[in-house]
Amino acid sequence: MRVREPLARWSVLADRIDAATPAHRDRAVDALRAFAILGVVLGHWLVTALTSADGGLSTTSPLAHMSGLAPVSWVFQTLAVFFLVGGHVAAQGYESARGRGVPYGRWVGQRLGRLFRPVAAVLVLWSVASGAMLLGGVGTDTVRTLLKLVLSPLWFLLVFAALTAATPLVARLSPLWPLAVVASVDVWRFGFGGPGWIGWVNVAAGWLVPYTLGAAWSRGAFTRRTPAALLLGGGIAATAALILWGGYPASMVGVPGAAISNLNPPTLAAVAFGLAQCGLALLLREPLARMMSRPRAWAKVALVNLSAMTIFLWHQTAMMAVTAVGLLVSTDLPGLHTVPASAEWIAVRLLWLPVFAAALAVCWAAFHTYEQAGGRPRRGSSVTPTTPSLIVASSAPTRGNSSLGARPAPTPVGESAVTGPAARSKETLRA
Repeated sequence: MRVREPLARWSVLADRIDAATPAHRDRAVDALRAFAILGVVLGHWLVTALTSADGGLSTTSPLAHMSGLAPVSWVFQTLAVFFLVGGHVAAQGYESARGRGVPYGRWVGQRLGRLFRPVAAVLVLWSVASGAMLLGGVGTDTVRTLLKLVLSPLWFLLVFAALTAATPLVARLSPLWPLAVVASVDVWRFGFGGPGWIGWVNVAAGWLVPYTLGAAWSRGAFTRRTPAALLLGGGIAATAALILWGGYPASMVGVPGAAISNLNPPTLAAVAFGLAQCGLALLLREPLARMMSRPRAWAKVALVNLSAMTIFLWHQTAMMAVTAVGLLVSTDLPGLHTVPASAEWIAVRLLWLPVFAAALAVCWAAFHTYEQAGGRPRRGSSVTPTTPSLIVASSAPTRGNSSLGARPAPTPVGESAVTGPAARSKETLRA
């Protein structure tokens, strides 16, 4: 009976979330967002290791010690899907706002506010924690290592915010233009010995490729499966050729000590790989839509989307908290503090993942309110609530090349159908 009662409660909650979701919501978009965020989290937890040495912590990666693990990065490097969905959602949202007469300044201000509001909690906590560690005698190298792990993923938000703000300019840009920029930069860098700094042009150009693909998706460019299949096949072929004959590394994430990183800044190989990911994501829309018609599957995806920013911002902190607590033990814990240079480390690391998840749950309980803050209308206002999520706005299904501006304004999920504590979260999930 004790097992059945939580399952019954979850079943009821899932049914309520399902019933409260507007029929026009494209659940496949939400599924892609959820899988992408979980891919980033699991990827960081698997390929980032903090080893103890001389009383401090330093960063390394199993990819630096076992190059045969490079295919693991192909599974968990899902940033292209983020930008694909981001471009799709932003282009739809902007066209919808224009149709309702919402000015650009107001639209972009609301969207960027939702992006950066939860970041403040991370910055404040780590500013205080860093000062406390330095005052407590923790080495500056250790503090620098921890801060880098926390802050380096925030580049994603800066690039995403810049592309979001530029949506009116880039929404109808052909992906071939930024792809040509990436190729030109790499030819200059690697073929003609150009300066290394020129590679940072690809931070914008590289992620603009999937972003503009997403915008094209919102206009009905992928109503047929053929273009998506071509993206998948062409992306795979180009990635394989660049790795086998172009001198690019096989890993799609940065590897400590490697001469070239495919991700920092993005290379042509990373962009080609992203094209393959985007093609696969677009081909999976129909199967995902069928899967998301099941209330329990949809409820899980909806809840992940509601906490996307919290999960993204705090997952590294959760891993580091577990690692730090483990230092209280007199010996190095396998899979946590030891050098990731063996299959044994991988097996033990997998056992640590539930512990990291539990620590992330604690972080979520403490900080998810910052993601929800500001998401409700002022008293007496008739404006519908906004979604305080990293990847937000309308995900209504695309209907060919029909005018997006004619679509109704997004509606909140769960205001009437979900009650109790869950309602306070569900009401922010936008259609």
